[in-house]
Parts: sequence; C-alpha cells; structure tokens
Amino acid sequence: MILEVKNEIQNIIQDIFNRLNIKDVVVLERPKERLMGDFAIPCFSYAKYLKKDPNEIAKDIAMHIKSDYIEKIEVIGAYVNIFLNKSKITEEVITKIIADKANYGSLSIGKDKTVVLDYSHPNIAKPFGVGHLRSTVIGNSIRKILDKLGYKTIGINYLGDYGTQFGKIIYAYKTWGDLDQIEKNPIEELRKLYVKFHDEVERNPIIEEEGRKYFKKLEEKDPEVLNLWQWIRDISLNSFMETYNLLGITDFDTYEGEASIIDQIEPVIKELEKKGLLEEDEGAKIIKLEDTASPVLIMKNDGTSLYMTRDLAAVFHRANKYNFDEILYVVGNEQTLHFNQLKKVVKLMGYEWFDKINHISFGLILQDGKKMSTRRGKSIRLNEILEEAITLANKYITDKNPKLDNKDEVSRKVGVGAVIFNDLKNYRTSDVEFNFDEILRFEGETSPYIQYTFVRINSLMENIENIESNINNVNISEYIWNIIMKLLMFDEVLLQTKNNYDPSLLAKYVIDLAQDYNKFYGHEKIISDNEEEMQFKLKVSLVTSIVLKEGMRLLGVEMPSRM
Repeated sequence: MILEVKNEIQNIIQDIFNRLNIKDVVVLERPKERLMGDFAIPCFSYAKYLKKDPNEIAKDIAMHIKSDYIEKIEVIGAYVNIFLNKSKITEEVITKIIADKANYGSLSIGKDKTVVLDYSHPNIAKPFGVGHLRSTVIGNSIRKILDKLGYKTIGINYLGDYGTQFGKIIYAYKTWGDLDQIEKNPIEELRKLYVKFHDEVERNPIIEEEGRKYFKKLEEKDPEVLNLWQWIRDISLNSFMETYNLLGITDFDTYEGEASIIDQIEPVIKELEKKGLLEEDEGAKIIKLEDTASPVLIMKNDGTSLYMTRDLAAVFHRANKYNFDEILYVVGNEQTLHFNQLKKVVKLMGYEWFDKINHISFGLILQDGKKMSTRRGKSIRLNEILEEAITLANKYITDKNPKLDNKDEVSRKVGVGAVIFNDLKNYRTSDVEFNFDEILRFEGETSPYIQYTFVRINSLMENIENIESNINNVNISEYIWNIIMKLLMFDEVLLQTKNNYDPSLLAKYVIDLAQDYNKFYGHEKIISDNEEEMQFKLKVSLVTSIVLKEGMRLLGVEMPSRM
C-alpha cells in the first residue's frame, strides 16, 4: 500500500520538478527521526544546474505540493520534510487490511511470469542433515513470497540420488548388508554401510574401483543394480517426508532428482561436441573457460557423468519444460564457482537465457562458532534438532501455562517455528549461529516473541464488538502511528525481499512490527470505558495480528492462537 501512496506523491512532485526545470527523478527518503517527517526530499544536488540556494529550491518545491495524503510540509535547510495525513492513512490502512485479510500486501508484478526454484535437495541413503535446513527454509520462503507477488512458481526438490557414491552404497549393501537391520532402520543402516565402505577402502584401496564399477552399471541400467537403487531411493524419500511434515513444507511440485535427467545428458554432450566446446584431457572431456584457471570437467575418463554434466542436462530440460523467466538454485556459498561455470557454459553454447540462471547462495549453520555437522561422530539429523526444539518448547509452555489445551500441537509450532525463524532472520549469505536457549526465548528477536505477541492480540480480540469506530474522533498517538506506518510498508518490504531474494528483510520487518505493537501495548490502555477509543485500539490490534500472521506464514512459521 505504501507503493500507491509513494507513487501518488512522487507523481505530484515530479510534475513540480518539470515545472521548475529540475531534471532529476524524485527520490523520497525516510528521515532517521520520525519527528523530521515521514518522507523527505533532499535538494542539495539541484543547486548545481538551477544556480540557486538549496534552501530556496526546497521552499519552491514545498510551495506547490498538494495532496490529500499530506498533512503538512516543513522546509528545514535543504530538506522538504513531508508529514502524512494520519487520519486518512490510518483509515485507509485499517479498512484495506480488514477487507483483504491475508491477501493484504499482494501484488501482480509477477503476472504471466514463471520462476523455477531448486531447493532442499537432500541426498538419498543419508539422514536429512541439518546442512539442508537452510536451502529448505530459504527456498520455501522465497517461493511463498513470489506466489504472493503474482508469479507462477515451480518447486523442484532435486534429490541427490545419483553419482559414484551410489555405486559404493550398492557394493557395500551386496557385500555386508543385512536386509532385516536395514528394514528396521533404513537410513541409519545405509549410512553405516557407506562409512564401512570408506573404512575398508583405507585397508584395501581396490574396493574404490568396485564402487565405480557399480555406478557404471547403474548408468548402464543394469536391472539388479537399478532395482536396488530404486529401493534405496524410495525408503530415503519416505524418511525425508517425516522431516518435511514436521517443517510443514510438503508442496514441492516434483521430487525428481539427478537420476531423472540421465537420458538428457547425451543430447547435451553431442551439442557441446558439435559446437566445438569439448576438449579431451587424459581421456576425460572438459570445457576450457577463458576467465577461470580450472577447466570444467564434463565427463570422466571412464565415461561416467558428473555433477556439472547432470546440472547442464537438468537446466536445458527445465528450460524446455517450463519456459521459465528465471530459475533459482538455492544452494550454499561453496557452490558459487559451480553455478558461475554453469551460466558461462550455457552462454558459450549460445543461449541468451543464461542470465536467467540465478544462484541464491547462503552461509553455514554454526554452533559455538564451528560448523554444525557432527555430534558424537555422527551427522546431525535435522529431525533431532526439530524434536529437541519441540521438547524444549513443551517444557517452557508447561511452566507458563500447564492447563493449555492442545499443548503438543502448540509446542510443535513454537519449536519448529523457532528453528526456522532463527535461520531466516539472518542475511542469507551470512553464517547462522544456532543456540537452543537463544532461539526459544520469549523476548528479543525470536519466533516465540512474535508468536506470543500474536497470541496476546488474540486474547484482546475477545473484547471486540463493533469495529466501525470513527477514526476522525480518536487520538492517533505516536505509538499507533508507528504501527500504521509499518503496516503501510508491507508491500514495499515484500518487494524488497523478492528483489534481494533475502527473507531476512521480511523477518526483520515482522520483528519491528511486533516490537512496535508491544510498545503500544505497554504504554497505552487498550481496554477502557471510552468505547470509541477502545474499539479503535482493538481495530489497530486486529490489523496488526493479520499482518503478523501473514508475514510469518511467508517465512514458513505457523502461529498458534494460544500459548
């Protein structure tokens, strides 16, 4: 909604600029201090070609500005400070949010545009590790925001289900596997077999070659090996679904992994050869890129494919199938070189859509400053983290509200929400520090703090009887105006979040909105004998809760109605 208000004011001022022969485009700044206005126009730069004092220019501009959205204008030095019409803005914001409800903030900028997102992609035959949390929740949030902005999105969970490691696992299963044990605890037993394979390689290096042979058989579609691989894939995906259900992320359009595009590899190889891009190097096939020291390895000397080979085949398959306007790969910082090379190879092949390939990189999850990847010598399962968070949330809730109904479901929303929000509130390329005690606090920049604010408002809503109060007859305090300005900015925040593909911008907005509401709640009496004022404040509370809930939904966090 702020976009509409800003556009109207900017258009009015642009007309004034044209009349005053100011060639620049209008830029509305946000003053650091609210007492200096809601927007400001700095006039220093216009002095050069107008040959006038910036203060005089500011006065000229201010004299001509007329808009129902503006209450007053002050000129201080070279600044035109604009104060919005509180009554009009407040009434329009509240009316629109009550009418639109969860649709508030939606835009149509993505109409008729398709964005493909490749995110989460855990590796089969391995536990769903904590390392895949960031890709999953960042990708999920970006997708939800794109949907809200009118884009058609395709969510691909590109499972890591191909490569030499599966030859190793199949060899290990055939050599040492115990079917009964695997059926009891499939992922853990397959992980043990993979570890055993590497332990045995240290004693007998020739076993490494056996693993490669089985991968070669998989690529050649040997029936026995293919059936074993399919079985491993199926039991892995069943295990992953437990984690996705806990996270509340189950709307992928496809779970097709690397194996699904194997038949697409040969046409790409032939095209590379036809265009003279492939070179042979000790039996392997490579592409040399002028601006990188290392060549791109396309095929090993034994004829098997690599990560790059499969990603090339996949991106062409997706371009043909979805005709995307953009494809987003939500993958860690360490893969930056890989995706830069992928784009360069597509460009070398002569495809103009290479610049539609976008790597959405992110940092590591740390605990005590170290990579959170092992516990007692084992990979940390994401389920363990989520279950521990739920258990701790249950303990906190039991201490505060032992008689709460549906305590287990509330604990899940609080615990899982805390893990998700702790990730998303950080700028995505930064590393994230993980600490259970911090992320589950009911104060500060945490999910439980925002959820508790929402629950607090819900309890107030029981007092609502009439939401038709006259805004013109009530006092719009500074605390309320801070909330209204935040609510007004929701669509702009969503647009900024999309433009940066960074959910932390939305997370920080939701934190700020919750903090502004709690300042209002702490300083002003909401339930009072003044019926009109009370209903107005309840209405402010109601629209705040709507935007808090929608903001958290876009981050992938569920809101309990009671805690």
